[in-house]
Amino acid sequence: MKTLATVITILVPATAFAATGMREDSSGIFVWVFLGFCALIVVAQVVPALLLMFGMAKGISSVVHEEMAPIKK
Repeated sequence: MKTLATVITILVPATAFAATGMREDSSGIFVWVFLGFCALIVVAQVVPALLLMFGMAKGISSVVHEEMAPIKK
């Protein structure tokens, strides 16, 4: 009996927070337009940042290759 009480004490709080069914998504078209606009802003910020990072890496690598090149007389 004591074991049963322990099992019930452990399982009852775990099952109390279980989902009862599927969550209904009632988002309208305006929500999706807003999220698409937000994604467009993020992409518009990421593309120049990536171009800047690749340009900096290219500049640093060219400086390193110039310093490592043998000196010509």
